[in-house]
Amino acid sequence: MCGIALIVSGIRIDLSSSTLLQSLNPEPLVTVSVDDLKAALRRRGPDSLGSKKIILQYNKNLSSVDDRELVSVVTDDAEIENDQSFLQNCSNGKAGNYNQLGYSVGELQFIGATLQLRGLNPIIQPFVDSYGNVLIYNGEIFGGIHVESDRNDGEVLMQTLGNCCSCGSNGHTGPCSAAGHGCSSVPNVFSTIKGPWAIIYWQESSRTLWFGRDAFGRRSLVVHWPTVKDSRFLISSVSPFSSVDQSSDFEVENGTHHNFWEELSCGIYSLSMDASKLDGYLVGEVKNHEWGNAMLLELIKWERVSFNPKPNELHGSLNGTLEGQHHMYPASSDIMTFESGPNQTMISLPAHNVLSALRKSVMLRASQHRIFEAGRCYSRREEHVPVAVLFSGGLDSMILSALLDECLDPSYGIDLLNVSFDGQSAPDRISAKAGVKELRRIAPLRRWKLVEIDSDLSKLTLEMKHVMSLINPANTYMDLNIGVALWLAASGDGWVSERPSTNSDENQQRLSYKSEARIVLVGSGADEQCAGYGRHRTKYRCGGWHGLNEEMKLDMQRIWKRNMGRDDRCIADNGKEARFPFLDEDVIRVLLDIPLWEVTNLDQPSGTGDKKILREVAQMLGLHEAAVLPKRAIQFGSRIARESNRKNFGSNRAANQASAGSVMINRS
Repeated sequence: MCGIALIVSGIRIDLSSSTLLQSLNPEPLVTVSVDDLKAALRRRGPDSLGSKKIILQYNKNLSSVDDRELVSVVTDDAEIENDQSFLQNCSNGKAGNYNQLGYSVGELQFIGATLQLRGLNPIIQPFVDSYGNVLIYNGEIFGGIHVESDRNDGEVLMQTLGNCCSCGSNGHTGPCSAAGHGCSSVPNVFSTIKGPWAIIYWQESSRTLWFGRDAFGRRSLVVHWPTVKDSRFLISSVSPFSSVDQSSDFEVENGTHHNFWEELSCGIYSLSMDASKLDGYLVGEVKNHEWGNAMLLELIKWERVSFNPKPNELHGSLNGTLEGQHHMYPASSDIMTFESGPNQTMISLPAHNVLSALRKSVMLRASQHRIFEAGRCYSRREEHVPVAVLFSGGLDSMILSALLDECLDPSYGIDLLNVSFDGQSAPDRISAKAGVKELRRIAPLRRWKLVEIDSDLSKLTLEMKHVMSLINPANTYMDLNIGVALWLAASGDGWVSERPSTNSDENQQRLSYKSEARIVLVGSGADEQCAGYGRHRTKYRCGGWHGLNEEMKLDMQRIWKRNMGRDDRCIADNGKEARFPFLDEDVIRVLLDIPLWEVTNLDQPSGTGDKKILREVAQMLGLHEAAVLPKRAIQFGSRIARESNRKNFGSNRAANQASAGSVMINRS
């Protein structure tokens, strides 16, 4: 999928029953139009973009105010004329003359952009069924709901939701009316989906608008709650450029940050309409709903099976090192022998389980069966590169690349997208070149292309402004640095070097190249789950295993706000779909079932003990050089942080003294 947006107007929204955080600060004066939202979604290069309107009104002809009945009409995206011909098109035919109603009319405008990756036949969002239900959906179903290999998952989801009862909506009371009839509720269907999603769904039978995003926020969804200056309710996959360009969103006044948009918290929400609460107005009440999946609730709580080792358990684990070919584990640990190169390597069963879960996760995200090609044709099959990897040559991207090679048809090439702001000297460029050599060693028949994307921060004036709109509502220099690096990398617009006939890198010819892969694998979630950040080592030093576990839990429970929305928006702007194998529900479950001291060992130096279990996985894949690489964040490995510090603070030293990463951007 690609992106979704909704504008709700003419409805007074009651947020008193919702636990959503609401800013009471003044907001900048911003105007966001339907055309702005369409333009932002169209930039993503969708195969189709469509919109529908739902007009809400209620019948004044009924004698009692309490008996007033809401009438909804689904129309194409066009101006609605207040005449009898319009009313004759009402689906239920119960509305009176529009000119004589005299009451406010609510309007819901749905916009759906589709980057179609599944199903044989072309589709256009919004989906509308025969019952008057409307769905716009941005996500992928990798489990929980069965999708045939030749079906589009959005169509399957629409059919599944159409069979739902009205239970769970705000206005429903009493037991489920469909109990025992094989029906489910909307929250239960949302909770069943395995994979990333953001959904907006109108359920006609209950006059309820459902919306939300998956439990880890892997698909962006930003929201504007009604205010005095703008009484509309807006939801969107992306902040349009106009909402940043017109305002002082990034300015800080009296230490308080104001913004038109905010990230929607992960969860399931409903907005049900009530025509009788306030005379003369249509009123909607927002409520939060519990997840209906017990296993998902466990993942959200992120409770590890064990994080406080006994002395004998810890002693055995600490003896292990990836610098040698043999790993030592206590007698009580499950171990297995793995052939890798000339020697045998002793690998723990937990590492084997992680590798199996990751392999399945990549397989689901790289599946090419019956893929919709949107009219694309290739003169030769080998020209087609369906999946790329955001590639630094580091541990996480090397594991994803090796697994992708195992899962992808051997006739396809794989693009490795690497961005640098310091030419061939950036650390990530150096490790990427070493990494592709190691990949060619373990998979010599695969056509690997290292796409070198070079950039100069001083020349990115307009591009920086655009990325500011993409990261919005994120607003720090660190967010901007990461956003620019991701945005440029995902573009796939760079250079490739012809593979030399000898081992020498001299006299290679660089050719202009743009990756056409529509799917990009990203390593997000690996550091949070396997203790890859420097602050994890600090927490372990100060608070022991308990402190480390709490810090990792905090990281996972806030990843939607700090990382995922921002990253999804920056990558999707290039007509790419980001997929996050490390954040697969089954991978998270497997990692939580492993004792923390088997996942990481922060008593050992960087490049050895941090992300210990992933280093074992890399060894099992034959990636011996990648297995000992230290962690390096994209803003540092690409050198954009250094260039940004020089540009905005004068020097790296001045930036460090100012804690530049957390400083909010001032656009004035």
